[in-house]
Amino acid sequence: MNLRWKRLSAVARKETIQIIRDFRSLLVVIVMPIMLMALLGYGVSLDLKHVPLCVLDREGSQKSQDLLRRFTQTQYFDLREATPTYRQLVSRIDDGTCQLGLVIPHDFSERIRRGETVGVQGIVDATDNNTASLVFGYAEIVVNGFSRQVQLDWAHERGQTYFVPPISLDARTWFNEDLESRAFIVPGVVAIVMSVIGTLLTSLTIAREWERGTMEQLVSTPVTGLELMVGKLAPYFVIGMFDTALCAGITIWWFEVPFRGSLVTLFGASGLFLITVLAIGFWISAITRNQLAASQFSLLATFLPAFLLSGFAFPIDQMPAPIRAFTYMISARYYVTILKSVFLKGVGFSALIWPLCGLAVFATVISGLALRSLRKTLE
Repeated sequence: MNLRWKRLSAVARKETIQIIRDFRSLLVVIVMPIMLMALLGYGVSLDLKHVPLCVLDREGSQKSQDLLRRFTQTQYFDLREATPTYRQLVSRIDDGTCQLGLVIPHDFSERIRRGETVGVQGIVDATDNNTASLVFGYAEIVVNGFSRQVQLDWAHERGQTYFVPPISLDARTWFNEDLESRAFIVPGVVAIVMSVIGTLLTSLTIAREWERGTMEQLVSTPVTGLELMVGKLAPYFVIGMFDTALCAGITIWWFEVPFRGSLVTLFGASGLFLITVLAIGFWISAITRNQLAASQFSLLATFLPAFLLSGFAFPIDQMPAPIRAFTYMISARYYVTILKSVFLKGVGFSALIWPLCGLAVFATVISGLALRSLRKTLE
């Protein structure tokens, strides 16, 4: 056992020296996590604010201006232009100047005074259907608020001092009180960063040995395949845990995402996920034997599935049934679930037993496949 530990530590020491001497590896370790956190943290957002608004006010009364102020006093709409004609309003939507066009009828205030229902036309640019749905939802909220105020004013003018709306929703938001998409997205960015960093670094390990002609020397030594794999992956595991702590710190202190869970759960799950992605990179490196092919294939095998199919930005339950079934084969799915639960919900180990077991299964299976491929290579 002592000799095995010496061989393993010798391989780990060799790989550590290689990492220190390779400036590009150090650059990837330090700069890429920060860059990815900044790009994805700021670039990926589901919030929609300052929607450009154009208005055709055919009445120009105090009531119609009150409605417009309701729109402009929120952070969701910015009034770009008050158009004089309907054709010009449509033109502004066609050329992209506005995403929402409002048409207020000429008898707006008069119909309100008589207590009648009055319609305000809203024209939404639905080129992007998700954006259009959000814009329409925000507009409905503003109009409904104005409508309730109109009802109250109408009742008070007729001596009704107490007015009760037929339905009232008492909403309480848990875990993300401000409804900021950044709090939902940024914890998942950690999984994307660790997928890319872990797989990209280890995808070059065995391929580099083959390209430099040093693999034959390793084959001639008494180092076993398991010792070679563990020794080569150990330095990258330490680096990965450092990057995990770095990304978690950026998430908490820079993006101000609340952290309500346990550090033990966070780093325990991160360790399992790191073993998985490191083993994937090692497996790719052992199969391809070419650094360029290994790096390209590692990005293809980890970044796209982690970005699209992990629940990082797109809800899995809204995907087609075959795609939902396939997401269970993506290790990042389990890690993203754990990250969001630990950061926002603060749940303990018992509530995360199934995603943790999923990561443990992935770590075991992928490590076994990587070791098997290495043995074939050594033979």
